[in-house]
Amino acid sequence: MINYNRVVLASRPKGEVVPENFRLESVSTAPLKDGEVLVRNHYLSLDPYMRMRMEDVKSYAAPQVVGETMIGGTVGEVVESKHPKYAVGDTVVGMLGWADMGICDGTLLRKVDATHIPLSAYLGAVGMPGMTAWYGLTQIIAPKAGETVVVSAASGAVGSVVGQLAKLRGCRVVGIAGGAEKCAYVVDELGFDACIDYKAGNLEADLKVATPDGIDGIFENVGGKIFDTCLARMNPFGRIALCGLISGYDGEPMTISNVRNFLTMRLTMRGFIVSEHIELWPQGLGELGTLVATGKLKFRESVAEGLAAAPQAFIGLLKGKNFGKQVVKLA
Repeated sequence: MINYNRVVLASRPKGEVVPENFRLESVSTAPLKDGEVLVRNHYLSLDPYMRMRMEDVKSYAAPQVVGETMIGGTVGEVVESKHPKYAVGDTVVGMLGWADMGICDGTLLRKVDATHIPLSAYLGAVGMPGMTAWYGLTQIIAPKAGETVVVSAASGAVGSVVGQLAKLRGCRVVGIAGGAEKCAYVVDELGFDACIDYKAGNLEADLKVATPDGIDGIFENVGGKIFDTCLARMNPFGRIALCGLISGYDGEPMTISNVRNFLTMRLTMRGFIVSEHIELWPQGLGELGTLVATGKLKFRESVAEGLAAAPQAFIGLLKGKNFGKQVVKLA
């Protein structure tokens, strides 16, 4: 047996997430059974969807169980194996949660190669966030060259990939982000055509200037006023990929004033969960991996050090304090 640390859900949040909703515990591994592997996690992914899983409400997946290891994507190294497909030393991506180590039966586990792609990128641009971006853009918005695509949370793990993929497909891409520094990064480093700082207080006027020909596609990560303002600029037969509504994850009421535009502009909006489309992952990850390995797809990370830092880093993520993909470096 090996001792390791994990973070469990100590209580369900009432409004905003607070550190007391989590508890750091020391536990021991159980002996491996046939078909199992023991993985030492090197990086943990923190993502907005975790906030919804903390609630005991009907959703696309079962709620996070109180007292159990917080759900989360991980990348690490196999240190013991009784599984025929995995050997000691293999680098693997899985869902082993907020923990330094984890045992897995091979389900949702896949080998990765860090030769040309940084290990942490398999939790970001070449992982679930990247696939979320790829699927929403290519399968729902399906933009044509010359069309205008608007991306909220544009400097984040998902939004940054959406914009770069849309630019590669010949689109005009406008991002929305919080703060001048993030907007400068989105334009100067990622290559967006424009980025609007929603914190500057001129969202409606700035969006009109940035989208002179209207909006053909929205990749929505935020909801609330930002989404409502974009709806007013939509062109006929516009498409909306509804990925997230982070502005309402702490229980704030969310309304849409411009709902009439769905009728007058004949809009299509589709929510999606990328894990329900595993059949497309090889295609999407193949494109994303090639782009990252060749330097054609850029990404940025916020790195918290050590498992104990995960709760505060997650709370910061929900408040938009991260810059790019939020990960926790474990070992």
